[in-house]
Amino acid sequence: MSYLFFSLIIMAVMTYSIRVTPLAFFNKRIDNQWIKDFLYYIPFCILASMTFPEVIYSTSPNVEELHLISGFTGTITAIIIAWKERGLLVVAIWAVIVAAITEWLIGYFL
Repeated sequence: MSYLFFSLIIMAVMTYSIRVTPLAFFNKRIDNQWIKDFLYYIPFCILASMTFPEVIYSTSPNVEELHLISGFTGTITAIIIAWKERGLLVVAIWAVIVAAITEWLIGYFL
């Protein structure tokens, strides 16, 4: 539980600090498109880098290489379905279904 709380605090501080830093250092509007894009996408990158390892390792209580396969298949499924511009609920449901089926197949054949 403390890991989750610590992760949320770090994500909140980093996201907030990156949004507030330009306001603290620049008095006029930022016109550079590269800087604007950088500041827009940084919170998403931080969130993804902190949550992605947990997505991969969440399918099994013990970390074995075979159980990582179900995490990867669920992630790849989520990426493909999200790429086709489906809603968040549809993406999450399909990712869980594919990960569960993969986990069941691994247990059934081994």
